[in-house]
Amino acid sequence: MYEPSTQVWQIEPGYAIFMTKNGSAEMVRAKHVVLALGAQERPAPFSGWTLPGVLTVGAAQILLKTSQQVPAQPVWVVGSGPVPLLYMSQLLRVGGRIAGWLDTSPPHAWRRALPWTGAVLAASRDISKGLRWMRELKKAGVKRVQGVTNVRALGDGYLQEVEYTLADGSTSRAPAQVLLSHEGVVPSIHMTRALDCKHSWSVQQCCLVPDLNEWGETTKPGVYVAGDGAGIGGANAACVRGEVVALGVAQSAGVLSEEAATIEARPLRKELNRLLRLRPMLDALYPPRASIFAPPDETVVCRCEELTAGDVRKAAAIGKLGPNQLKAFTRAGMGPCQGRQCGYTIAHIVAAEQGRSVTEVGFYRIRPPLKPITLGELASLELEHNKT
Repeated sequence: MYEPSTQVWQIEPGYAIFMTKNGSAEMVRAKHVVLALGAQERPAPFSGWTLPGVLTVGAAQILLKTSQQVPAQPVWVVGSGPVPLLYMSQLLRVGGRIAGWLDTSPPHAWRRALPWTGAVLAASRDISKGLRWMRELKKAGVKRVQGVTNVRALGDGYLQEVEYTLADGSTSRAPAQVLLSHEGVVPSIHMTRALDCKHSWSVQQCCLVPDLNEWGETTKPGVYVAGDGAGIGGANAACVRGEVVALGVAQSAGVLSEEAATIEARPLRKELNRLLRLRPMLDALYPPRASIFAPPDETVVCRCEELTAGDVRKAAAIGKLGPNQLKAFTRAGMGPCQGRQCGYTIAHIVAAEQGRSVTEVGFYRIRPPLKPITLGELASLELEHNKT
């Protein structure tokens, strides 16, 4: 059964799944749960990122795709990786204008990517797309500033200027009315964290990913993760992961034998390995810039509670507090986004302040509801259905 426009706001052991649709809430029970949570843009705080006129590249791309909204003024793009390239080429095709691209990929990053050059041949189609986007930007005369290490958005009440710093320490300013930032994407882990599934730190992608078995099952039996929520791999890999998970669920439910599932999964695993071969090279070429993990004291890092990096550092200096203890002192992570926009930044700031690793510091515990729900919706909760 397909139920569009449905929002899941809690899953409890059992599994009881709470959701809302058309202003009312319901609960269903299931033996197997497949989470296709996708990815989110990596939070990249910098001075002035809360000013009107500053968005993420992903947000601008959604506006372009869903509402055909093209910025009236030339845009500045700061960041690196395939997503900014794709967006800028799409923007040019529909008549948009680009003031400049502040490329934050580190100089000589290609040297770190050398161990995976063999993957280029296996993913020549994807590489050719990226080269085509680069040619489009060059043909359009887009200004590209390489070696950008830090960015500031400046303005009185709204964005008026962008300031950027290069690796040699030099700083420049330029007029700006729209600034779009992007420092990669990370798996959406809030629901798996809420279910207390085990996660591990990915050194390559600088984020947490859920621990999964060969069928995409988490450490909580019956809970599976498909797509980029299992680790960033791209749209095509996400689809193949979904097929593998479907076979795993069918096997667990007794619909397929272990032998049949293994045979059907064999070509899928081969295709998945092919699709993921390029990923390590992309991670090496486009790591997130270090400055987003160590923003200046005046930078707002928790937008919901309007807390600065300085506020977090002062609280972290009290003792060896983790992100969850910091909630009691600062309310960081207690707003509507529940840490989606500040979780990694808070963890890095605390780790640096206390001389610990990010993995030792840990991440927020996630509490329900996972998405906002009204009292009216909650009061309507009285139905229960059984689903497999």
